[in-house]
Amino acid sequence: MTAALTRKQIDAYPNGVPDWFPSDHPAMPPVVAAGRQASVWACAYCHLPNGAGRPENAGLAGLTPDYIAQQVANFRNGARQGSEPRRGPQTLMVSIAKAVTDAEVAQAAAYFAALKPESFVRVVESATAPRSYVAGSMMATLEGGGTEPTGDRIVEVPEELERAENRDPLTPYVAYVPVGSLKRGAELVLTGAGGKTLQCATCHGPGLKGLGDIPRITGRSPSYTMRQLYDIRDGKRSGTAVLMTVVVARLSEDDMLAIAAYLASLPP
Repeated sequence: MTAALTRKQIDAYPNGVPDWFPSDHPAMPPVVAAGRQASVWACAYCHLPNGAGRPENAGLAGLTPDYIAQQVANFRNGARQGSEPRRGPQTLMVSIAKAVTDAEVAQAAAYFAALKPESFVRVVESATAPRSYVAGSMMATLEGGGTEPTGDRIVEVPEELERAENRDPLTPYVAYVPVGSLKRGAELVLTGAGGKTLQCATCHGPGLKGLGDIPRITGRSPSYTMRQLYDIRDGKRSGTAVLMTVVVARLSEDDMLAIAAYLASLPP
């Protein structure tokens, strides 16, 4: 079943969620569907009712309740500061984490943990990418803007901007990455590239699908994964991520980009 929504319903933040496919997920608890006043935004407005998330935030579907709760605590106590203090989604999450109750966190964590992870990003190696611009908190293709060199970037854009702007949880994305990224990423992820890093499966389990409270890292937005690797190496994400410090210590930004691209290319 799908839904027909008005523009007012689509833009009902912070205390509402445009739920386009209400039969595709269980009933959302109040904090996920509506939040609480202005201080606690509805979780599903940003992370979406199916928990898939968007390039500017985390996909939560299938993560364990304890892991989700711990990340909220990390935002609250300063262990997830982010390398760019003015970044909107980061500062918003810190603010929400300080206002949300433990009971609300538990309800949201249980909801998202019960969802099946899905990926809606397609990774494309290319020497060029569509010219893009900042649309809210993500990138979008500049209509009629032609192409430009991909360079040493991840250019992740929605394939249909209108769907993304309408908060459609099934919006497909494409991530343009430098040629050779997937091969290099596979080498780093699967073998450690001769000691430059550790094999990811050592901690993240068979198929990189997660192991206990260590999260799944496949099928995630490469923009999101790149930010996390950079923040950990930059000392801006500590707490439970401190074990990753030795993993990223010797990685260049090109290495991290390759890892993020390869992981995003794998099924969740």
